[in-house]
Order: sequence, then structure tokens, then C-alpha cells
Amino acid sequence: MNGSDNPYGSAYGNQMTASVNIGGPKPVQGQLVKDTTTAGFSKDVLEESRNQPVLVDFWAPWCGPCKQLAPVIERVVNEGQGRVKLVKLNIDDHPAIPGQLGIQSIPAVVAFVNGRPVDGFMGAVPESQIRQFIDKIAGKAGVGPAAEIAALLEQAEALLAARDVDAAGQYFGAILQHDPDNAGAIAGIAQCMIAVGELARARELLGSVSEEVAKDAKVQAAIKKLDQIEEARKFGDPAALEHELALNPDHHEARMKLAKVRNAEGARDEAADHLFYIMKKDRSFDDDGARRQLLAFFEVWGHKDPATLAARRKLSSMLFS
Repeated sequence: MNGSDNPYGSAYGNQMTASVNIGGPKPVQGQLVKDTTTAGFSKDVLEESRNQPVLVDFWAPWCGPCKQLAPVIERVVNEGQGRVKLVKLNIDDHPAIPGQLGIQSIPAVVAFVNGRPVDGFMGAVPESQIRQFIDKIAGKAGVGPAAEIAALLEQAEALLAARDVDAAGQYFGAILQHDPDNAGAIAGIAQCMIAVGELARARELLGSVSEEVAKDAKVQAAIKKLDQIEEARKFGDPAALEHELALNPDHHEARMKLAKVRNAEGARDEAADHLFYIMKKDRSFDDDGARRQLLAFFEVWGHKDPATLAARRKLSSMLFS
């Protein structure tokens, strides 16, 4: 897949507008610090944060700590040569936006990325803390494109885990604009498609990748997730399975199917509990099929997922107690 024939690098359901300046030219210093207004906030902050992070300094002329912070943060931003921009908003003249954001104390600095507030701090903090904050938001100075992409991918995966599918999709799409064969971003876009119910498009995307990309663990996890969802859909109404279990709790075949349905619905802990019930009652059922199914869930959930970690602890306790 390359940049010209990749239909998923910029969208997964809705059109993505994110762009990230990965290893690209930085703006000149004169553009890095500016004042804004309520009317200009959308362009100066929301739109501009799609090119690089934008820090918004909420201040007022009567605020002593604001006067202490201003020259320090402006110097650090200018020294960064475009890693971030600084936009200053006088809350006395323009109270609407700080009110909407719940700003109750100044100085307050809020970082925007891809049109969204992502982090912030309050008070006239030391210069070292400002630098640490910018490193956290924009990556450490001197980091190359590969490291920037890795950091962006980590942020995208965290957003996806938090079920912020739109923001995650924007990050994954931005990575694919720069690196169309990035397996992690391709898998991430597929996961976004799955999350919004676009299973056919996810399958199409995953079927279009090269053999090398297809072998990636994250791509394989996305493919297996699709397989699990499609299998679960064949079982019909879960209420019927629940009814069967109400009549006979040891109907292990029905419980196995219900576990697969709950997994497809995202109820991972409940899915695992159904499998644990089977294991406790009859390890020989389907040749220890409940344990094997749980391990298959782990491959899709990921080894760091809270549901995986919790289920692994239960499994270890059951097997070795």
C-alpha cells in the first residue's frame, strides 16, 4: 500500500482532518507566539493545533503570576523552533472560552492537539516544568521522525483504549499520511472501523495490506477480532442463550456461545467469567475449549488490557492453586 492508493490514510468513517508535522519544516519564530480573541480562537487554536500542538495561555492584566509566567513560557516556546505554538487569551476581554473550558484560576495553560484540549497546568510554574510539559505534549527536542511516529502511535492507541474513536482515528490517519505502510496505524484504523460497525471496510483494509504487514501482531489481532465478531453474530439473540442457561446453568455449549457474544459486544470481563465457569465445572468440555477460547481473547484484547491482566490472574490462580 502506498500513499497514492491508500483510501484509509485520511478517513475511516467520517473525513479526517488531522495533519501532523512529522519531521517536516518548522515555522519561523515570529509565528510562534500571538494573541487571540474569542472570534479568532477557532482558527488560531483549534485549526492550528492540527499542524502542531498549541498552548493557550489564559491570563489577565491584573494577574501577578501571569506576568511572571509570560516571559518564561514565551522564551521556551520560541526556543522550541516550532515544536509548539503559544496563543495568549486575555480572559477579561474574552471571558466566553475560558468559561466554557472551566478555567477558574489563572494563569492557566491548556495544550490543544488536533482541535482538542489534551493537558494543562495552572500557576507560574518553573521553567523546567514548562519544558517537561512541552516534551510531554510535543515529544523531546531533537527526536527524529521514527520516534515521533512511535509516540503518536502510542497516543492514538491510548485514545482508542479510552474509546475516543474520532480522536484516535485522526492520529492513526495522520501517521498513515506520512507512513502509509505503518502496520500499527493500519491496525488502528481497522480497529476504529470495527468500533463504529464498519466491519466490511475493516476487512477490506486488512485484506489489502502486503504479506509483511499482514504478519504484524497488531494486524493479526484486528483480523482475529473481526473473525470473533462475525462468529458471534451467527449465534443470534443472546437472550435465547441466557434463557437456556437459566434453565440449565451447565449447558456449556450455550455458555461458550454467550461468552463469544459478550466479547463481541465489548463486555470482556463478563465473557471471561462465562469461560471461567465452564473451566471450573468441566475442564474436559471441548478438550479444554474454554481455556483455549480465553487465550484467543487475550490475543485480541492485548497483553496490557485490564481485562487480560485480571483474567490472567484468575487463570493462574485456578491452574496453580
